[in-house]
Amino acid sequence: MKIKVIRVEPHKMKPKPRDESKLGFGRIFTDHFFVVKHDADRGWHGATIEPWRPLALDPASMCLHYGQEIFEGMKAYRGEDDSIYIFRPEENIKRMARSAERLCMPPMDAEMFMEALKKLILLEKDWIPHGEGTSLYIRPTMIATEVALGVHPANEYLFFIILCPVGAYYPEGFGPTKIYVSEKYTRSAPGGVGDCKAAGNYAASLYASREASAMGYTQVLWLDAKERAHVEEVGTSNIFFLIGDELITPPLSGSILPGVTRDSVIRLAASWGVTVKEKQLSIDELLRANADGTLKEAFASGTAAIVSPVGQMYYRGKEYVIGDGGIGALTDRLYHEILQIQYGKKEDPFGWRVKIA
Repeated sequence: MKIKVIRVEPHKMKPKPRDESKLGFGRIFTDHFFVVKHDADRGWHGATIEPWRPLALDPASMCLHYGQEIFEGMKAYRGEDDSIYIFRPEENIKRMARSAERLCMPPMDAEMFMEALKKLILLEKDWIPHGEGTSLYIRPTMIATEVALGVHPANEYLFFIILCPVGAYYPEGFGPTKIYVSEKYTRSAPGGVGDCKAAGNYAASLYASREASAMGYTQVLWLDAKERAHVEEVGTSNIFFLIGDELITPPLSGSILPGVTRDSVIRLAASWGVTVKEKQLSIDELLRANADGTLKEAFASGTAAIVSPVGQMYYRGKEYVIGDGGIGALTDRLYHEILQIQYGKKEDPFGWRVKIA
């Protein structure tokens, strides 16, 4: 399918940010977006890159009532020689297809997905920030648009991609964050959609996140839904702990999102000779390791922040300092290594970086 391109009129173009230190995250959007429709009779059709506009949805659109909404998070980076890179896009495309299957939605054609990404990013290349730690965030999304009430998979869908120049995800930047362990609320349960990037997962996390924020904590450390005993994710990210000489992260048991950055961390650390284990870790084991000094570092991983160090943890009325409360050596090394691969400053032995210009 050919992608039609409709350019915004020059006098309607948005002003680009002048101060990249004030970009923040998710507040500024580019001039164009990609959109394509799907229905049972025609399949995917009407692929278009067009000027930014509000979406027109019927009040009875099924996404508004039954939650058939999935998305992805990716980034484009500007290299030192003005080259433009994206990081492991094929993995995000595959994961979105898995999310679509789980929510009874049509998987997006992988070739069209990649072509749309490249065309849209190149059209909006002047929006890609220049500073290290900045990037162009990419948000592919699919929603059910069939006009109907009744709980069943929709027959019509809208897929779109929007772009957003961003700086650091957390106010701390690459600095130690504080996490709050939630026992009362859970993010997902076995057999659910916790391993999908479904909008409902994030809605379910908001209440506990608000409580944590009110107490001065950056994110929630989620425990398993069945026993409230084993660590699973932190906020919207995967979690890692360096205990002794082992880097430990919870296994992908069906209630944890298989993060692209998670996989990158595992493969990169292993290539350095670090022992990486995907295994269940109870909150009690974690506290014991912290008490005896074997818990050296903790960090979250995800597209938005890449690697985010964890300096403190709150559980059952008590705050625990992890390591010296600062940024651990392995955490620091992983963050900067991945960042430099993404910006084209270092060799990419894994073939993760895709140059598009």
